Amino acid sequence: MMALNRYRLKALSKNNKNAKRTERLLKNLDYLIGTILLGNNFVNIFAASIATILAIKLWGEGSVVLVSLALTFVILIFAETTPKTFAAKNPEKIALPASFIIELLIKLFKPFVWFIAQLSKFALKFFGVHNQQQSSNISSEELRMVVGDAKPIIASNYQKMLLNIIDLEKVKVEDIMIPRHELISVDINDHREILSQLGRIQHTRLLTFDGSNDNITGVLHMRDVANLYAKGNFTIENMLALVRAPYFVPEGTSLANQLEHFQAQKRRLGLVVDEYGEVRGMIVLEDILEEIVGQFTSNQSEKIEEISQQKDGSYLIDPKISIRELNALLKINLSVAYAKTLNGLILETLKSIPERDISLKIDNVLIEIVQISGQTIKLVKLTKLN
Repeated sequence: MMALNRYRLKALSKNNKNAKRTERLLKNLDYLIGTILLGNNFVNIFAASIATILAIKLWGEGSVVLVSLALTFVILIFAETTPKTFAAKNPEKIALPASFIIELLIKLFKPFVWFIAQLSKFALKFFGVHNQQQSSNISSEELRMVVGDAKPIIASNYQKMLLNIIDLEKVKVEDIMIPRHELISVDINDHREILSQLGRIQHTRLLTFDGSNDNITGVLHMRDVANLYAKGNFTIENMLALVRAPYFVPEGTSLANQLEHFQAQKRRLGLVVDEYGEVRGMIVLEDILEEIVGQFTSNQSEKIEEISQQKDGSYLIDPKISIRELNALLKINLSVAYAKTLNGLILETLKSIPERDISLKIDNVLIEIVQISGQTIKLVKLTKLN
């Protein structure tokens, strides 16, 4: 009974009467265990009493010790270890059919079992142990272990996706957002710059602001602009009328919650703001989906530019890359607690703007500053240490 898989039992109980009965019995462990132990102890004590009487009548009082030892051996092998080990390895084969007999015994001895249970509870309270119902809720770590143990049943790619879904609660929007300095925006008052941006932009969305970069007014989708061109209605006024109001996302929101918000709000992107309302970056629906299923929409040539493996096994890396992405691509484990990008991690470690040819070791990774422009790190060399 105790070795049964509760989740499999719950699935079997939909179509199996024995499984449904067993599940019902397991919900009241006091009566279940009390009845089983009552029967078990009664049989063992009764067998010992019979063996003692027979031994005295047949061989005299001197044979009681030898008979007790022999009976202990017989009960231990044939009534305890062997059958219980077999039952533990084949719980469904034993527990489901036995549930009918156990339920009958529970009904038959219910008053006596209830009395024993009350005495047991009283004894536990006397020793300071309170009878608290154990929670049946499963934690995220336990769920990870369940998914990890399901390798023969779930394909490895689906298993990885399930684990990624479980981790969505741990990952925050700022961990995967596009940083503010990488966002392309345009002043709605500068019509010439707007037309210039439309001619060279490589993204599907363009941020708009009014006078200052901090005063974001909305998002312009290139698909809407293309529709205006197709209909022959393109003017600056018509285009600006298509600017969609910005959707702001508080910093610290988990990806699980944000995915739910995107679905409820029927949106695909949001601007991540800190506690002061300052825009820190952009979170896009596709990036959240990539956290689950892996990379599928990003331009692979961008990855080649960000990370370039050298002949000696080292990597030339654009330090603007996010640490989470770097960890996933290179199978390393750099901390994301204090910085979200490799550049931020280097500055946080050194506590100053580094100079060229400076090297630092973080965990099991050696990082060398290769190129600096002004106050910005442009290129680093990363070597994984054994």
